[in-house]
Amino acid sequence: MNKVYEHQKYEKEIYKKWETSGSFEPLDSARGLRPFTIIMPPPNANGELHLGHATFVVVSDALIRYHRMKGAPTLWLPGVDHAGILTQVTFEKKLQKEGKSRHDLGREEFYKQCYAFCLENKHLMEDQMRALGSSCDWSREKFTLDPEISKLVLETFVKMHKESLVYRGYRIVNWCVRCRSTLSDLETEEKELTDKLYYLDYGTVTIATTRPETIYADVAVAVHPKGKYKNLIGKTATVPLVNREVPIIGDTAVEKEFGTGALKITPGHDATDYEIGQRHNLPTLTVIDFDGKMIGEVPEEIRGLKLAAAREKTVEFLRDKLLKTEPLVHSVKTCERCETIIEPLISRQWFVKTKELAAPAIKAVREGRVKIVPKKYEKMYFNWMENIRDWPISRQIWWGHQLPAWYKKSDVKLELPTVSIEKPGDDWIQDPDTFDTWFSSGQWPFTTLRAGQPGDFDKYYPTTVMNTAYEILFLWVARMIMFGLYLTGKVPFEIALINGVLRDENGAKMSKSKGNGVNPNEAIAKYGADAVRMALVAGRDNGNDLLISKQQMEERIRGYRNFANKIWNASRFVQESGVRSQESGFKIQEELDKTISDVTKKMDKMQLGMAAELVYDKFWHWYCDVVIEKAKTGKVSKDELRHGLEVFLKLLHPFMPFVTEAVWRELGFPGQLIGQAWPR
Repeated sequence: MNKVYEHQKYEKEIYKKWETSGSFEPLDSARGLRPFTIIMPPPNANGELHLGHATFVVVSDALIRYHRMKGAPTLWLPGVDHAGILTQVTFEKKLQKEGKSRHDLGREEFYKQCYAFCLENKHLMEDQMRALGSSCDWSREKFTLDPEISKLVLETFVKMHKESLVYRGYRIVNWCVRCRSTLSDLETEEKELTDKLYYLDYGTVTIATTRPETIYADVAVAVHPKGKYKNLIGKTATVPLVNREVPIIGDTAVEKEFGTGALKITPGHDATDYEIGQRHNLPTLTVIDFDGKMIGEVPEEIRGLKLAAAREKTVEFLRDKLLKTEPLVHSVKTCERCETIIEPLISRQWFVKTKELAAPAIKAVREGRVKIVPKKYEKMYFNWMENIRDWPISRQIWWGHQLPAWYKKSDVKLELPTVSIEKPGDDWIQDPDTFDTWFSSGQWPFTTLRAGQPGDFDKYYPTTVMNTAYEILFLWVARMIMFGLYLTGKVPFEIALINGVLRDENGAKMSKSKGNGVNPNEAIAKYGADAVRMALVAGRDNGNDLLISKQQMEERIRGYRNFANKIWNASRFVQESGVRSQESGFKIQEELDKTISDVTKKMDKMQLGMAAELVYDKFWHWYCDVVIEKAKTGKVSKDELRHGLEVFLKLLHPFMPFVTEAVWRELGFPGQLIGQAWPR
């Protein structure tokens, strides 16, 4: 063995041998064990591996390697996601740098180029996952826009339409003016904004608002039924500028302590107001269009202005009715993709009726058919599912699965859709909208196996573990459970294993764009995959965030690089040791058995962070500091020394596969370590 472990020398060659030897493919269990299956949460095909991806790759791979060594037929099925709006925004920025827009290309050419862009990045992502040691079965890899996947996604929509679980209707939606598309609540983020609160005279009552520009669409004033203005319920107020007389109504949605306790109601431009309007049968007026400009019944000087300018002009017009202004720090919704402030607008969209789908999904978790680990996230799951709203699934973008809805060319207003996968005839046009990316991702465990190799669905569904971040517990995990039960009558997985998030010392999520995190690809090249893997998993509790600075993270990775060298050096000692092989006074088997038992228990409970920490500690502080030191004085036989190392290589392999495989080979142990049995 060389004096130092050079990860660059071994990693690519070892991975190639694993892959070409079929080590990643599921084998039937000699002991009749149930399959252990993970469907990879599909990373986006438009970018590169980041710390979040790397974490789920390491956790999933450690579980797969462990269960493979225990003799279970293991399948880790890889795939990537087309990522809908995110990819379109990314690709449009690329086009913008070239002086082009998607409209210059046209829909068909834009889709073709976007597909090629994704495939190019998809291969980059795959190479990065290979570099990290992912032992997934690449022969089964899927892409959310594969033709066979797409067909299944469209069939689901057709089935849901026939069963009246999807509908088309007017509702208030989150509209992103930049992306020019509707977004679900889960695709938005709250951002703190310093604004002004305007106090306006409505005749019988004073109201406070942050949005005077929507005054032209006011249809009521609401007060709390038990608030200070309860005596005004049933009376009327006068909307300034338009001089519209509107009713004063009572509704518990009004915050008694906000502003004056009286709320102007604009159902066309506020989600809460829309709900109040529905409860009280109020009309809906619209004065803002999908470009974020003023339209309709507004003063001529306002029409066509963008919102900031319209607000300024409206405040000028209101000077006789403006009593005072106050600074206000409040939260606003923004698009998670481009950070544009969301505009609530009335729009005709396709919706999924979610309450009927949510009920069996709630029951599945309550009955333990799906376990959420750690259990603390079950409360969040139930809270969201029990208050679920209908899900807008249509997106006004070109990239993704186009809806299988058709309209006669003569149906200019697109009023009467026919839903079918095939075009009904020559005089029909397709709905221009695409599905929310989570509509296809929500079916991922079902579609990947149904479109997979013959027999895969029957053998591997339901899958065993879905490993993901708590940020997408609702966006993705809940929807997979709903779709799985709806399409198959079975849950899609038995365990939802939730990872925490890596955050910097200020609590901000580590990301490439913020520059506050370590680039995993650069770290792999510099320190080796094993060091990065251990840094991401060792000592971490499931579902808990890790607060660590960029510098501390790099030091952590460097420390585990040193541990890889420790494994290598200890192995060199065993290989070169002249210790006699006869019986010795110091026995190691009892401590080995205890270590095997403790690590196995933690792995079975999916406490990977604790298992990795334990085996690290035992190898360094017991095997190296005690056993090897005693071997140097002849108190441990070479056979025991070698046997102890063999056990530790197996225990370490799920976490540090490359250095353990390299040592296994260098010491002449039989076969490949990846295919060896877990110690018992």
